[in-house]
Amino acid sequence: MKEIKAVIRPNKLPALRDALIAMPGFPGMTVSKVEGCSAPSRHVTRHRIKDELTDYTPKVRIEIVAPDEVAEDIFRRITEVAQTGHYGDGLVWMTEVKQAAFIFKTTPGAPDL
Repeated sequence: MKEIKAVIRPNKLPALRDALIAMPGFPGMTVSKVEGCSAPSRHVTRHRIKDELTDYTPKVRIEIVAPDEVAEDIFRRITEVAQTGHYGDGLVWMTEVKQAAFIFKTTPGAPDL
């Protein structure tokens, strides 16, 4: 099992959501609003303190825990759909998950999901 995380531009989220939902075996995702900035070497020199304090741009963070069989395809799909070819497109990474379980309470007599 793998955990795939990505930080992308917010305007890419609708297309990415559609692309991922269309994939067989897609397990769902968690989406959070975040802010970020790129490495200092990619920035133009800032001369005012206001520029230093407002250097963050809105991003979206996506988290997905997926079976090994679909994890590589999800990773590839994110990188394909989220790119614009410019600095600040985001970052995608994947890590091993030792164990995961859904948390829910069943009603007595209810069928298992």
